[in-house]
Amino acid sequence: MTAATDEREATDVPEDLLDADGARIESTSNLGVFATLRRGIEISPEIARGMWVTLGLASLAAVGRVVVPLAVQQTIDVGILADAGPEVGRVALLASLAAGALVLAGLCAALVNVRLFRSAEAGLATLRVKAFRHVHDLSTLTQNTERRGALVSRVTNDVDTVSLFVQWGGIMLLVSALQIVVATGLMLVYSPILTAVVWVAFIPMFLVIRFGQKYVNRAYTLVRERVGAMLGAISEAVVGAETVRAYGVSERTGRRIDAAVEDTRRSQARSQILVAATFSSGVLISNLVLAIVVVVGTLLGVGGGLTAGQLVAFLFLVQLFTGPVQMATEILNELQNAVAGWRRVIAVIDTPVQVAEKPDAVTQERGPARVTLRDVRFSYPNGPEVLHGVTLDLPPRTKVAVVGQTGSGKTTIAKLVTRLMDPTAGAVELDGVDLRDLAFASLRERVVLVPQEGFLFDGTVLENAAYGLRVTTDSATEPAVEPVETSAATRAAVEQAFAELGLSDWVADLPDGLDTEVGQRGESLSAGERQLVAIARAYLAQPDLLVLDEATSAVDPATEVRIARALDSLTAGRSTITIAHRLSTAEASDLVVVVDEGHVAEVGPHDELAAADGIYARMHASWVAQTR
Repeated sequence: MTAATDEREATDVPEDLLDADGARIESTSNLGVFATLRRGIEISPEIARGMWVTLGLASLAAVGRVVVPLAVQQTIDVGILADAGPEVGRVALLASLAAGALVLAGLCAALVNVRLFRSAEAGLATLRVKAFRHVHDLSTLTQNTERRGALVSRVTNDVDTVSLFVQWGGIMLLVSALQIVVATGLMLVYSPILTAVVWVAFIPMFLVIRFGQKYVNRAYTLVRERVGAMLGAISEAVVGAETVRAYGVSERTGRRIDAAVEDTRRSQARSQILVAATFSSGVLISNLVLAIVVVVGTLLGVGGGLTAGQLVAFLFLVQLFTGPVQMATEILNELQNAVAGWRRVIAVIDTPVQVAEKPDAVTQERGPARVTLRDVRFSYPNGPEVLHGVTLDLPPRTKVAVVGQTGSGKTTIAKLVTRLMDPTAGAVELDGVDLRDLAFASLRERVVLVPQEGFLFDGTVLENAAYGLRVTTDSATEPAVEPVETSAATRAAVEQAFAELGLSDWVADLPDGLDTEVGQRGESLSAGERQLVAIARAYLAQPDLLVLDEATSAVDPATEVRIARALDSLTAGRSTITIAHRLSTAEASDLVVVVDEGHVAEVGPHDELAAADGIYARMHASWVAQTR
């Protein structure tokens, strides 16, 4: 995968079709709040693991918080205002029991946090892994419907919003709800009238909060989208910094980033204004309720309906009631933020995999590879057909060059042969077996694609070349890369590969030989040098079929000679399909396939086609005239 945002791989896909329905990662899921929570827990079951034990501990912690009002009431009415005068012993006993209960409640709360953090982190790790795994299983076409920075944001930033809520908001919401229930029960015991006053005052706020959550949810959904767009714009500018400087478009790029940042700021500000309004209304109502209770409670106390201890205890209970209500309003707002992030991650995970492995997929034995295309047709989503009944039979151990004008369909053929896409009709076969019936591990072991631009990972030349020793994968697209063990055996294998490719002198000229750091995306090396490492990586994979996108048009003559020599060693004795941009490659091939507007126009050896009065002969004559 490339890191540049709008940069497309060399492909015959029209730009206006890359965002077509059927091959698109949706910006967000359309699930409701509770459906999102259920789906999230379904994806990450670790979050709910042991939840009943956690809820039990949370209940004990909530009950422990009402011990103080009970202790205060008993201390005042039975201890301090006792008929025989203050009873110090009873007061001390009640205080000790209250302290013990509070310590126990605190321990329960601590255990709740520990259990919740562990389960939450395990679940969120699963969420990240599944999202990342699914991104790799999506076809390149589908990946290209989302900006790279925005796609990375879903697996990182959006999951972080879920993490904040699950680790803190989720349990606080449960504890707050339990605390409200327990406080209400005790308030009813002390004074049903005052309890009714409290609920009558808060019910309108509950209704307003429920109504306002819809707007908060929309605001946070927009925030998550704006953050993703901002990160995408920044990622594009960072990766394309050289192009930005070269064309003097720093101001234009800066304006794009400024606009993305401003959009994010506005959406964040709007969401926080809604949150502040909701929270402030809760604080205002809580203070009003407390004042009303003091007035009504005093009147009841004067009339003999409440003792002094009961009134004070009730005021404590009101605080225990209003505190969680205020907390709940804030937590519900965080819930909307988390749900917005969760929906964006779920949208990735629920994106259909268009190139999938069958449950009964077969594994092939290694050996010479014969490639057959039988009446293959292909069209991009909602677009016109770009391959029209292509039929080809490419013998094993044959060097095949595919030539044609830009947009003729030759790159589409390469992607179908490597099963980065599936044909809409017909079949692509490897040794007589439809690629759709092959296990991915077997296919990736036998078929290797070397793209026009060799992508390198941040590390050394040794580590990047050694990735070729680990090409098996269950992914439909590019394999998820694992760290390479650079053991002595690995180093020896890599050294031998470079030697057999005739590249030992080039490695020796590197600053640290095989241990030379290539930098991010291999940017410490030239384009040609990156391609040399990619060729060595493919050589170590020892595939039966190589699919090459020729990459010698933008390198210096010396590197071009090295690449050509390395490719000769790489392709010797194995089946090769090369997307040829230079007809010198076609001249050196055993078989030339000419693609014209989605049809295979000509097939044959170079000499035969060059002598005929056809498309290839005209292309070759024009190329010869230009190179003189």
